[in-house]
Amino acid sequence: MPPVKIYSLSTCRHCKDAKKFLNDCTVKYDFIDVDLLNRKERNEILEEIKKFNPDCSFPTILIGDKVIAGFKEAEIKKALGV
Repeated sequence: MPPVKIYSLSTCRHCKDAKKFLNDCTVKYDFIDVDLLNRKERNEILEEIKKFNPDCSFPTILIGDKVIAGFKEAEIKKALGV
């Protein structure tokens, strides 16, 4: 299974749905709730996200070398190979 990382917002419905979907599929993942970071950390992470997703939308999901902007179940399944 490729590594999975989610850049999310703690209040974002789509972010919560993406995490729930991965949990339901028993996929291990790392996540960062960007809105809960301090200002300096948040600015650094936003610059990092823009490298993968120039629109800086949430969730931004990294699965191996694939980038998925938004909660797109079919794309997530395909990237995970499930």
